[in-house]
Amino acid sequence: MSSTDHSSDHEFATYLATQTGKYLVELRDDLIARGFYGWDLKDAGDAMAQEFLMSQLREFRPDDAVLSEEALDTAKRLSAERVWIIDPLDGTQEFSEPDRSDWAVHIALWQRDETSHGNLSIAAVSLPAIEITLSTNPAPTLPPKHDGPPRLVVSRSRTPREAVIVAEALGCDAMRLGSAGAKAMSVVLGECDIYLHTGGQHQWDSAAPVAVARAAGLFTSRIDGSPLIYNEQDTWLPDLIICRPELAEPVLAALAEVD
Repeated sequence: MSSTDHSSDHEFATYLATQTGKYLVELRDDLIARGFYGWDLKDAGDAMAQEFLMSQLREFRPDDAVLSEEALDTAKRLSAERVWIIDPLDGTQEFSEPDRSDWAVHIALWQRDETSHGNLSIAAVSLPAIEITLSTNPAPTLPPKHDGPPRLVVSRSRTPREAVIVAEALGCDAMRLGSAGAKAMSVVLGECDIYLHTGGQHQWDSAAPVAVARAAGLFTSRIDGSPLIYNEQDTWLPDLIICRPELAEPVLAALAEVD
């Protein structure tokens, strides 16, 4: 693609997420066909996705800073006007399992503005195994409210105590998925109603999913109701809520009761 094809940040973010995802699917299929599994897939996927994304950002956005899971963080981004916050392969464990589709590619652009925390309004999340990319423009249309108990999605590996408390308070049905991006997009797509995470994440785990969720009209915050803030010096951002707007108040009320 020529540089003129990437003049729009929205279109560029969508291109990066989608194309990286296509390359990852091709890579996974090829490695599995040749008998590679487990860590071989994880390492190859992380490396290829990071290399491709950085090559594109260097070529088409050379003046922008980057915060990536797969690269050394530098102080440059703290004074930059524009910072791409990326997770080249979110859900490496799921990527390494041939029958799983709950992994993602995260691309977000943070921009400095008149506020003290900047603006995270451009992003794309691809779910490559099911050939879907969701972005901030065009923003996803939030599906109608689900008939029945709220559906809460949690990690495959652990169920946070806070999620159990919310599930009991709201009478939720629980679901388990792999990557943070897959869980967040399950709420955007109307497959779940609440994604609640505690116990540790970094900014690249949630930046793009949160931006896409906000564009769709979903509620997002820390579990104490405070805002999610990006391009902070400490990349650690340990908890979040993404939920349908009508569930925000009861979710926060339930969490307020946590000791």
